[in-house]
Amino acid sequence: MAYKIVASQCSVCGACEFECPNGAISLKGDVYVVDPKKCTECDGHCDTPRCAVVCPMEGTCVPA
Repeated sequence: MAYKIVASQCSVCGACEFECPNGAISLKGDVYVVDPKKCTECDGHCDTPRCAVVCPMEGTCVPA
């Protein structure tokens, strides 16, 4: 299962994009999105998905 970014809660700070070890997060228009084909929930990299850890807006990076 991949993670997703709740667009209505995203502050567009960019923290998640730079923390993603798979390059699954990118800016599309004026919001960040997760490519579900690239997202591995940081399996093999971290215990907890990095996007959810670094996001300053609680509940914005969530399981899809």
